[in-house]
Amino acid sequence: MFIILYYDVGEKRCAKMLKICRKYLQWVQNSVFEGEISTAKYEKLIYEINKIIKVNEGDSVIAYQFRTTKYTKRLVYGQDKKDDIQFV
Repeated sequence: MFIILYYDVGEKRCAKMLKICRKYLQWVQNSVFEGEISTAKYEKLIYEINKIIKVNEGDSVIAYQFRTTKYTKRLVYGQDKKDDIQFV
């Protein structure tokens, strides 16, 4: 499956979230990640995330799951931090 994941967590947990997400997905921009991932790895990612986030402090993680990228198109305006490519 293809995943787009972004998070908003307390400053103390940002570095941990970044490290975990980079293990499984490709960094796109600040707290945004994307990439192909197996169901098992996705479940492991969510398990690790749940150990870090604190809902009572307002942390949130949003993940969009796509079965295929066949009907998607990725458009970037400005700097693409994922590939370090400039589009105008």
